[in-house]
Amino acid sequence: MFLQLGRGVVRHPWWFITVWAIAAVAIIGLAPKLTTTSSEINFLPSHYQSVQAQKLQQKDFPTAAAPAAIVVFERQGGGRLTAATSRDIVSIASRLRADRIPTMGAMQASAPSPNHLVQIIGVQMANAQGNLTTAQTNAVGTLRADLVSLTKGTGLLAGVTGTAAQYVDQQASGRSALAIVGIVTILLIIGLLLLIFRSPVIAFLPIVVIGVIYQMAQGLIAALSKAAGLNIDSTVATMLIVVLFGVGTDYTLFLMFRYRERLRAGEDAKAAMTSAIARVGPAIATAAGAVIIAFLALTLSSLSLFRSLGPALAISVACLLLAGLTLVPAIVSLLGTRVFWPSAAWKAERPDERFRTLATALGRRPGRFALVSGGVLVVLAIFSFGFRPSFNLSSGSTSSSQSAIFGQVLLKGLPAGSTNPTYVFLRSTDGSPLSQSEVTSYAQRLRAANGVSTVAQPKLGAGGSVADYEVVLKAPGESNAAMAIVSGPLQRAANHAPAGTRPLIGGMTSVLVDLHSAMNHDYAIVFPVAAALILVILAILLQSLVAPWYLMGAVGLGFAATLGASVLVFQDAASQSGLTFILPIIMYLFVVALGTDYNILMISRLREEAREGLNSHDAAAMAVRHAGPTIASAGLILAGTFASLMLGGGTTLVSMGFAISFGIAVAAFVMAMFLTPSLTALIGHAVWWPGHDRNEHGPQGHESAALVPGSLSHLNGGDSIDHNGTRTGAPSGATPIRGRREVR
Repeated sequence: MFLQLGRGVVRHPWWFITVWAIAAVAIIGLAPKLTTTSSEINFLPSHYQSVQAQKLQQKDFPTAAAPAAIVVFERQGGGRLTAATSRDIVSIASRLRADRIPTMGAMQASAPSPNHLVQIIGVQMANAQGNLTTAQTNAVGTLRADLVSLTKGTGLLAGVTGTAAQYVDQQASGRSALAIVGIVTILLIIGLLLLIFRSPVIAFLPIVVIGVIYQMAQGLIAALSKAAGLNIDSTVATMLIVVLFGVGTDYTLFLMFRYRERLRAGEDAKAAMTSAIARVGPAIATAAGAVIIAFLALTLSSLSLFRSLGPALAISVACLLLAGLTLVPAIVSLLGTRVFWPSAAWKAERPDERFRTLATALGRRPGRFALVSGGVLVVLAIFSFGFRPSFNLSSGSTSSSQSAIFGQVLLKGLPAGSTNPTYVFLRSTDGSPLSQSEVTSYAQRLRAANGVSTVAQPKLGAGGSVADYEVVLKAPGESNAAMAIVSGPLQRAANHAPAGTRPLIGGMTSVLVDLHSAMNHDYAIVFPVAAALILVILAILLQSLVAPWYLMGAVGLGFAATLGASVLVFQDAASQSGLTFILPIIMYLFVVALGTDYNILMISRLREEAREGLNSHDAAAMAVRHAGPTIASAGLILAGTFASLMLGGGTTLVSMGFAISFGIAVAAFVMAMFLTPSLTALIGHAVWWPGHDRNEHGPQGHESAALVPGSLSHLNGGDSIDHNGTRTGAPSGATPIRGRREVR
């Protein structure tokens, strides 16, 4: 199939380019705009308690939600607020109301905190628990600007925090991160490709192609989300950049390294491209297929966050696969060897002594390489047991943002849970009114729960059948401590409801508790299903029932080692309370799914060398020598691309950038380079059971035909595949290259 594809692309490059151009214009021009959400509650199924509580609150207490924005005041220098400064704050609240800032509702100044260090103004905004409209975002900016003028000469410092302000700051941080990641990613790819190939044509080729694919993918994702009613998370735009440019460059490298190898073997440009697609196409297709299946497995998640993220990324990789096997080869076919301009290094192989030495050592002593590489991963994996999930959603913005700074100021005088109170609703199951004694005694029960700071005077809804209790916790609403209070003491207290009533706990902390529960449920479903499907793909590619098992085992070990390294760096060394709760699933997406690419490329080369008649040790040595530079280059680019996330600011992006880039580096430089070939060499010919016949394409003879590790004979220069699909011998005068030189 891939031979036929290569033949078609080489014969009709303009036809393929024209089809891609028409498709790009149609999709980019006609697709709707991609809209995203960052509201966590939008991702939960309706049967969760927090979702039911929110619906009840919107129905019976539409104006009782926590203030969307909180204006926090303190004195310059941090002194106690006086009666005069408190009057100034009340006056500021009055003037803000008089300004009638669009989309902002009630503004109420509270009394000073008990220690008189802080005073706040609560600002209501309609439907501000999810995404803000443009008008609401602008309103937060107007409020902040007004405060600058209103506090002049008062001796007061003021800033806006709360959910609306956090959303605005996170959006600003996200735009900044997107710009930084985009610029750094493109510069990194161009710089590394220039260093590897010394050709500006190859350096800019993937940038141009992937830039078009990026726009097409966004259009297709937008169309899918609109048709299926999916909630696309706001992080998708950033993820698309690193996935498309990182993975797309990898596939281009896989193809160009093999294309250059076939040129050096003496094939003409068209035959070399046909041969390259025929030889590396299955590896690229399998790698992309594994990634797509891993992403699509997220559709089994109970969270719409991942049910939408999976297909979005799968669409992107599918576009990359098609472009990598058709559009890029078509362009290169037109350019021929001019694609390497102005460098002439493609004409002759310059042996990399590092990979030659490494390949020889691994072929001779695979047991040592397996023991050391596997041992390092096991040691790091041990630290993964210390993983503590963090649900601090404000960590998405930088610590220098106004919402973060004044969120800390607020804690000087008010309970940590003030910005995100929890709501307990007591509802009569038959619709009859609640008695006053039931309402009062239930409030007392809630106040007695450990971890509860205050419980406000309960409010009764229309008809008196529902009571609303605003509960302020002693811990910040997004902290693990607050989640433990809500799921533990508060839930137990709430469950002791009067006969004929049903309690519901709502608010941000309750949402996070439900998110945690949903993700634990998903881990038990998504991971095993994805692993099983990838095993099937590997078995089909390799025609083996043995190799897929230890390949997936190595990938799982790499996942645990990456999580362990992240725990070691951020929790142990940096003393952070925990790592973002979505880190394991993000690592699954990129470390497991994308990292499998390198294992597939290496095992495909191992199989190719074994089919040529080499014994297991020699095949491992030759595979590392020839596939090693490709994997090292691709791994460096992909790891560097994801590392650029660390420049976006905010602890979430920093930890995600580190974990993904470290995991990719482990996949490329430890698993694919050392662990996979060494284990394959140790297991021997049984790796390919039951589908491998050593002599199917290789030289005639038996095991004795191959020499001992480290002294491969000068085998024939190898067959070529011309652009018509005909196998030919190496042309006269050609330098025998692929897998045919002596490894010393």
